[in-house]
Amino acid sequence: MTRPRFLTRSSLKPLATVLAGCVALSAVCAAKPALAQAVTPPAAANPLPTTTNPDPKTPGTADIPVPAQAGTAPSATPTAGPRQTLVATPGDANDVDEVSLPAKPAAILAGRTKWEEAVPSLKAAFQRIEGDLAKAGIQAVGRPIAVFAKTDDDGFQYDAMIPIAAMPDPKPAEADGLRFGTTPSGRALRFPHKGSYDEIDGTYETLTAYLDAKDIVVQDKFIEEYVTDLNDKADEKLDVNIYALPK
Repeated sequence: MTRPRFLTRSSLKPLATVLAGCVALSAVCAAKPALAQAVTPPAAANPLPTTTNPDPKTPGTADIPVPAQAGTAPSATPTAGPRQTLVATPGDANDVDEVSLPAKPAAILAGRTKWEEAVPSLKAAFQRIEGDLAKAGIQAVGRPIAVFAKTDDDGFQYDAMIPIAAMPDPKPAEADGLRFGTTPSGRALRFPHKGSYDEIDGTYETLTAYLDAKDIVVQDKFIEEYVTDLNDKADEKLDVNIYALPK
């Protein structure tokens, strides 16, 4: 099974320790209807179809270069109002909630990077998308999203996405790796992360302990939605929605 980085490292905490940090989370969710138990191991099940299916051999999938200077970042596309999250209702910092993700039109850029370069690589990808949208006069309306796939101990492959107001008609051909599609959709579990990106592994550990305790099997991909701007991995005010998609 393709797993988040923390599950492939030898420093992973024992499940019992992780579950201890998840007690409050499970207690809050105990009253909710139980999700169907998995009947197949993750490696044997087919992932839920989405519009994103990264492949290292797919043209346009390449390392996203980090801008040489912070001042060279392109300006964001003007919008009519605040950028919207995939689900309008905010999540509870102390709870896990089941939500329905809508399929929204989006500009998409595939990339791959090492774990230690995750934040600058993703930031550069979002800046590239913003710049191309601004040049094309296409309105960005949603918060930046990263769909993680094909992770290993060294790094990961991802699709960086920014939702837009409407799909261009006619839809432009893929140019330098940038393409247009839709965001992942369907039933999802939302896990909030508030704090630095350096500490996000702890939220993934809680997420995994929760899924194990509830016998929930999810797809081999995770979605991160950046409610606040992803500028610095040490930013303690970072707000991220992590979505796991049950099979």
